[in-house]
Amino acid sequence: MSLEDKIKQLVRPAIQAMTAYHVPPATGMIKLDAMENPWSWPDDLRAAWLDTLRGVELNRYPDPSAQSLQDVLRSSMNVPAQAGIILGNGSDELIQMIIQTVAAPDRTVLAPEPTFVMYRQIAAVTGMNYCGVPLGPDFTLERDAVLEAIRREQPAVIFLAYPNNPTGNLFDSGVIHDILSCAEGLVVIDEAYAPFADASFMSEIPRYDNLLVLRTVSKLGLAGLRLGLLAGNCEWLEQIDKTRLPYNLGSLNQVTGRFALEHKTVFDEQARQIRAARGELATGLQAFEQLVVYPSAANFILFRVPEGRADEVFAGLKQSGILIKNLHGSAPALQDCLRVTVGRPEENAAFLAALGELIG
Repeated sequence: MSLEDKIKQLVRPAIQAMTAYHVPPATGMIKLDAMENPWSWPDDLRAAWLDTLRGVELNRYPDPSAQSLQDVLRSSMNVPAQAGIILGNGSDELIQMIIQTVAAPDRTVLAPEPTFVMYRQIAAVTGMNYCGVPLGPDFTLERDAVLEAIRREQPAVIFLAYPNNPTGNLFDSGVIHDILSCAEGLVVIDEAYAPFADASFMSEIPRYDNLLVLRTVSKLGLAGLRLGLLAGNCEWLEQIDKTRLPYNLGSLNQVTGRFALEHKTVFDEQARQIRAARGELATGLQAFEQLVVYPSAANFILFRVPEGRADEVFAGLKQSGILIKNLHGSAPALQDCLRVTVGRPEENAAFLAALGELIG
């Protein structure tokens, strides 16, 4: 039997049909495609961090529960005292753990669409069904449509990105409360972009036993650390924790995370600068009459270019040394759409200037 035949025989059809998550190379480019904090650490903070790392005993396994890091995260992210916490290697691992916990034949993961692609991808990997509920005009969460889908599908878990990726908007909180009251399964509010939004469901955890809240430090300025937090009902987290691999957070990650969050005021100020730059970038985009610019509560902005020009504009920007995200073709609702991360002022200016050359 040939290797190709062996792969076809042994690899599940759902896996064969998938495309691996692709991260484009960005060496030498203005990188505005991945929702990263564009500001590096101040030199004095970096020096203090390196001093801290010298005390790490790399010959020993890390604390399996990362308790001291949990304590700092609980305080810095205002996790209610009644809630439990699990830490993961980024929020992606926590999404995988949640789905693995409830995965079974004929069970369903539900999410509005378009949204974060990993909900669908991990559902497929675990063999679960996936139900995407189309968002309404201007990417609003349609109450009647989503509640009907919940009643019809009886999903084991619902994911709601808040703000939503890739659209950037905050869903109506009243509709989310209706979903929490209606759903028999878990409802996960993914707050990856919380540093840039004035809204959170973290304080609602004691009110709903089916509510889980996801957070990450990636957008705060620690994308290279890969550290996520899941908060929710302790009984649910006890079950989800059984899917966590031992020592999933290394010692360097734990020490770095604790150190960074002890200096969170630095990152809070950077988030404030990003929010201000977001407004300026939106104003710059809105100056182009050919564009539709969508409101954002995150650190990126979604915009729609004239029909049929998304690939051309994306390629032209790349040719100018600026990498953004081309969403055209990824979902029907995202036809002709591009997404740009809020960068430093000079990066945003370079992006707007290059865009003006292409569509001005």
